[in-house]
This record gives sequence, structure tokens and C-alpha cells, in this order.
Amino acid sequence: MREKITVLKENLARAIVGKDDPIKLVIVALLSEGHALLEDVPGVGKTLLAKSLAKSINGKFQRIQCTPDLLPSDVTGTNIWNPSTREFEFLSGPAFANILLADEINRATPRTQSALLEVMEEKQITIDGMARNVPAPFFVIATQNPVEYQGTFPLPEAQMDRFTLSLTLGYPSPEEELLMLQKQIDRSLVQNLNPCITLDEVLDLQKECQKIKVAPELQRYIVDLVNASREDEEISLGVSPRGTVALQKATQAYAFLENRDYAIPDDVKFLAPNVLSHRLIPRGGRNARVIVDRLLRSVALS
Repeated sequence: MREKITVLKENLARAIVGKDDPIKLVIVALLSEGHALLEDVPGVGKTLLAKSLAKSINGKFQRIQCTPDLLPSDVTGTNIWNPSTREFEFLSGPAFANILLADEINRATPRTQSALLEVMEEKQITIDGMARNVPAPFFVIATQNPVEYQGTFPLPEAQMDRFTLSLTLGYPSPEEELLMLQKQIDRSLVQNLNPCITLDEVLDLQKECQKIKVAPELQRYIVDLVNASREDEEISLGVSPRGTVALQKATQAYAFLENRDYAIPDDVKFLAPNVLSHRLIPRGGRNARVIVDRLLRSVALS
């Protein structure tokens, strides 16, 4: 099964030029049964990455363009009255997909943002007292504009905590941008991609990642790192227990990507800035990622 990961990474790299680490991180989020938050300026390939992943796994892809007038029912679906049958029928929303792209999620109102809370955690949507499961695997990629942009509603702590990790793509180098232009000569990049892994294989890979060994000493290191965030003077809200679990699951998925049956401290150190930073609320406008880097230097592996 490990060779499927290599093929998946190579497939995504055909569309997303020069972004090896972001591609790895998105795959880690998928295999750890989590979700990914991409915060970056417009036009750097966030939507392309989501579409390419959906095409690569041959999954159902849905996109929500978040705006202030978007309603929760526009995301989850709703019951509508059918005059011919004289019964209510459920009209599913775009959340019933394998890959859901919530584009510019922080342009939606908090009420609509909260519509994703249940489905991101429970993989189900409850409407009028009836719970409906979404397809498996279910993976949310949300994009958001930098918080200083006008017309944004910052995601609440509970929503941020649902994302396994956050990342940025960043601008390409001049050489990568030139290669991007050359690739655009033909048809759409996504249309040229072929599925390279099935949905059932994704589910199998998720189970394989859960078998990766995490030594008790490494688990203690994860717990010590998380607890340090809760006691740090520069942080008003530290990492939640959900974040602790997310870091271990992401570590297992990353070790699997690195073709190992066990996790090592370097796996945790590589992932911690992306798994923990968005879960913190720093004091006085401090940079969360800088704080996590400092915690990594100060917390020792016992």
C-alpha cells in the first residue's frame, strides 16, 4: 500500500509545482482522518490543490464559495416539501462529498461557519432530528484570507480546533512560476490528472496509519509539549486535548509517508508548528508559530 502514497504525491506534484511539503501535509491530514486549513493570499493554488486531490482519489468533489449571505442550509442541505408525495424530502447540500472545499471560509458568518462543526467531527449531519452520514472518506479543505483582509469573520476557537493542521502554500520561486506557465499551455491541469488511488484504498491507508508505533517516551513528549502551551505566559489559550490526539495521529501518518513503521521525535518537531499554531491564542498579538518554535526548543524529550 505504501507505493500508493508515492504515486499520489507524484500525481499532485504534476499540478502543484514546487510544493512538496504542503502536498505532504495535506496527505497527512487526509490519512489521519482530519481536515486542513490553508491560509494564504489569493491565487497561489489552494483551490487547485483541493481539486487535484479529489481527482487523484476519484472522489466526489464539492466546492462552497463562502460569502456573508451564505446560509447553513446552503452547506448541509434541507428538507423540502414535495406536493406530489405530500411529504418532506431531503435535498442534500454540498457537504455530502468526499472532498469538500470551503473557499474563503472566513468570509462566511459565524452562524454558517458553525454548520461545519458537527460534520467535521462526527462525519454526519443532523437536520430536523435525523442524522445522515456523509460519504467516507470525508475531508474538508478550507481556505481563508489573511485576517487583516476586509470583510472577514475570524474562525472561533472551536472551529479552528477541528482542523488537524494549518499551512500556507506561499509564492512560487521564479523557476517554479516559469514551469507553471509552461504547463498551462495544454488543457487544464486537473483535467489531465488521472485517478491513481481508490476511495477504498484511502480508507485502508487510514487504518494502516493507525498501526504506526508511537513509543511511550514520544507520547510523553507530545503531552509535555501540549502542556507547555497551556502554561506559557505568552499564550492565553493553549492546545486542547483534541489537539494532542491530532498531533499523534498526524505523526503516525507522517511516519507512514516516510516509509517507517514507527514514529520518531523529528516527526513531531516537523508537524508541531502546523498542528498546534492555529489552536493557540497568543497574548498581545504575538505570533503563534514563533511561540511553538520556542516551545520545541525548550521542551526536552524525556
